[in-house]
Amino acid sequence: MIDLNITIGDQVFSAKLYDNQTTQALIKKLPLDINMSDVNSNEKFYSFQEKLPTNSERPGEIVAGDIMLYGDNGLVLFYETFSSTYSYTRLGYIEEASRFVQAVGDGDINVAFDLADENE
Repeated sequence: MIDLNITIGDQVFSAKLYDNQTTQALIKKLPLDINMSDVNSNEKFYSFQEKLPTNSERPGEIVAGDIMLYGDNGLVLFYETFSSTYSYTRLGYIEEASRFVQAVGDGDINVAFDLADENE
C-alpha cells in the first residue's frame, strides 16, 4: 500500500493506494492540485486530459471513501455508499471516510493530492 495525503481546505486525510500500474501512473502526476466537480450527489470527479492504464471491474457496491478511476481518465472520490453497475479501476481508499464525507460538502471542491511523508 502507498500512503497518500488528500487535502481539502485545511483538513488533511490519509489514504492508501493499491500498488498497481494505474496508481503508479497517478503518482507520476503528484503533487496535484485540482478542482473536482460534484456528480450525482455521491462523488467528486476530475477528468485528466491524458489516459491512464486501467484494470476495470464492476465492484457492485461503492463505499464512501473509495478512490477509483472511471474509464481511462476520470478520477473519482466517492463520499456515499451505494450500489453501482458501472466499471471502475480501484485506486485506493480514504482511511477516515466519515470525516471525509463531512468535509466534501455538496458542491465542487479544490483537492490537493501528494504522497505522505514517510516520517509522519
